[in-house]
Amino acid sequence: MFLAEEAVQAGSKFDPFDIMMLLFTVVIFIGLVRLLKARQKNLFAIGFTTVSLAVFLFANYVMVFKVWLG
Repeated sequence: MFLAEEAVQAGSKFDPFDIMMLLFTVVIFIGLVRLLKARQKNLFAIGFTTVSLAVFLFANYVMVFKVWLG
């Protein structure tokens, strides 16, 4: 019985929060593009958004390739 329950849990690697992570990454990318296209550049905002996008891209990479496909 324990092995059957463990097999069911191993099959479901998808979490609904994963969709939110992907959507947040897209929103951060759109924000970075808008900051870079702005006439008056805010260097602090550009730097903060770049670091945030890098963190979210790394988290998405781990989420997709190590958890979903792993």
